[in-house]
Amino acid sequence: MKNRINCPKCGSNDIVRINGYAGAYGSGNNIMVGVTLFSAVNVNRYICCHCGYTEEWIDQHDLAKIKNSKKAIPPYKKT
Repeated sequence: MKNRINCPKCGSNDIVRINGYAGAYGSGNNIMVGVTLFSAVNVNRYICCHCGYTEEWIDQHDLAKIKNSKKAIPPYKKT
């Protein structure tokens, strides 16, 4: 829904964006890639107000932080 104006499930264009944020004590919609609040990567939500379908997106400039994080594990590796 970030890249289109309609919901892929129901076709509605009643879409809202909720910006990600990092709050106190790890609250908010974010991914912590380090140990401080300043290392949080915000995860933005796009929500269809007609059917409730949601998508989560990370801004392009934050993808390198995610990829280079010690917490990032390639999907083919077992933890």
